[in-house]
Amino acid sequence: MMPVATTDTSIVIPVYNEEDGLAALFSRLYPALDSLHIAYEIVFINDGSKDRSPALLREQFERRPDVTRVVLLNGNYGQHMAIMAGFAQARGRRIVTLDADLQNPPEEIGKLLTAMDAGHDYVGTIREHRQDSAWRRWASRSMNRLRENITRIHMTDQGCMLRAYDRRIVEAILSCREVNTFIPALAHTFSARPTEVKVRHEERSAGESKYSLYSLIRLNFDLITGFSVVPLQFFSLMGMVLSVLSGLFVVYLILRRVLLGPEAEGVFTLFAITFFLISILLFGIGLLGEYVGRIYQQVRERPRYLIEAILERPTELPPS
Repeated sequence: MMPVATTDTSIVIPVYNEEDGLAALFSRLYPALDSLHIAYEIVFINDGSKDRSPALLREQFERRPDVTRVVLLNGNYGQHMAIMAGFAQARGRRIVTLDADLQNPPEEIGKLLTAMDAGHDYVGTIREHRQDSAWRRWASRSMNRLRENITRIHMTDQGCMLRAYDRRIVEAILSCREVNTFIPALAHTFSARPTEVKVRHEERSAGESKYSLYSLIRLNFDLITGFSVVPLQFFSLMGMVLSVLSGLFVVYLILRRVLLGPEAEGVFTLFAITFFLISILLFGIGLLGEYVGRIYQQVRERPRYLIEAILERPTELPPS
């Protein structure tokens, strides 16, 4: 359950091994928010960093305890679980998520808040002139198309974490007890008035991306299996079609043997067809395993994350 809203805007930032870029983030983030002339707080979530990130976050908290809070998780739970931990601590009526790598400039936060002031309850973003490598841009576009065709969730740029959420949307997200989830897609399903705005995109100020190709594939597997059963339905349909074709092929082979007698030719063709059918079967078993694995993780009901400590200024008690 979220705490009572006591400020205008909460900025939620997951941090994992970002010590090289945190100083640059601090130097740009606070002036950008101060210039908006709003009541705000910044909630950093340390997601089990192995470098000096927790120490740097503690130092920043001591510099600006009035608007800074730090949530220290006891391990690495992944970006989305870190954001969920930040959502659970946020006190703003509007919540903005931002990566710590400065690829999405904090100066762009004002665009999202302006869209929310216009009546939208969820604001996604589209990165202009992306500075990522060519293979990442290609992979992102491919995954976007696949996700939209399967889930029917329309997001132009699903990989951009700079997004703004109305508090009611965040409360709905927190009420879901899914172990694996994709926050932007989940928010889109709960939103009544979503929109998207274009934002600048910059090269990483320091460090390297935490998302490998495997991580991106895993993320999209979670997205697809978490929001649609279309893959299972498609595989079932494909199985029916292949069963009919296989039956017709068997009939053809029987007739051929009756009419032409036993033949030695065509053995390798049969092997190729057999291997093709086996590969489809193995793919289907793996797909089914994805869904069963999600059920297995869900029924264990283990906590999604554990908080080690929270750095925040003590709440002032009202006079007696």
